[in-house]
Amino acid sequence: MFSTSPVPFYLVIVNVYVFGLMWWDKRKAIRHEWRIPESNLLFMGIIGGGLGGIIARQLFHHKTRKRKFLICFVIGILVDFALIFIYGWQG
Repeated sequence: MFSTSPVPFYLVIVNVYVFGLMWWDKRKAIRHEWRIPESNLLFMGIIGGGLGGIIARQLFHHKTRKRKFLICFVIGILVDFALIFIYGWQG
C-alpha cells in the first residue's frame, strides 16, 4: 500500500521547497530586502525542484526574464523523470 521508494517523498519535498524559495525571494524583492542567492535557486532547481520552480515562476511572475532559470528548471524536471525511471515511483 505504501511506497518503499524514497523517490516520491524526495520529489515532493524538493519541489515544494523550491516553490517556497521562489515565493520568499519574490517577497523579498518586492520589499527591497536581502535576496536569496540565484545560485541557491538554480542549484535546487537542477537537483529535482524544476516543477516547483516553473510553477512558482509563472504564478509569481518571478525570474521570468532570466533564461537560465527556465533552462535549470527544465533540467530539474528531466532529473525528476530520470529518478522515476531509474528507481521507480513505487519502489
